[in-house]
Amino acid sequence: MSDQNSSDLFFYLFSVIVAMGLNVLPLSPALQFWNPDWVLLVLIFWLLALPYKWGIFSSWLVGLLMDVLTGRLLGQQALIFAIVSYICLKFYKRVRYFPILQQALFIFCCLVLSHTLAFGINNIHNPAHFGWEFLLPVISGTLIWPFAGMVLRSINLNQPVG
Repeated sequence: MSDQNSSDLFFYLFSVIVAMGLNVLPLSPALQFWNPDWVLLVLIFWLLALPYKWGIFSSWLVGLLMDVLTGRLLGQQALIFAIVSYICLKFYKRVRYFPILQQALFIFCCLVLSHTLAFGINNIHNPAHFGWEFLLPVISGTLIWPFAGMVLRSINLNQPVG
């Protein structure tokens, strides 16, 4: 493995680890409802920016790590990340050239799919009420997307794409 590839891998993994830290950041209960899925936002960015380096399997592995980190049902986040990754890889040629508002709409749809799948999986073994709190992380993730994408894009511009 060349030095460039190892530094790229370190950079990608570091961004995912920071996102994992933001996901498990202890917040007050009122703010916890607004905490977006940072890891999924970072994965979507890397899938759209560098689809030849990130794939469904790498997203699945990150999802498995998230399952272990958060104590959820093993494989739940892995399955969700793999499905969302497939959709992102299917449409990345279009989405990466969309204006920012259309990208935000795509992100909104990905986040709604992610939260709907998580709710459905959780509801199988632990019946729950479908409330308005369901949409709060989706809305905050959609609103954060332009800024998170800008930060990751500016950092990625400093890295040569190989």
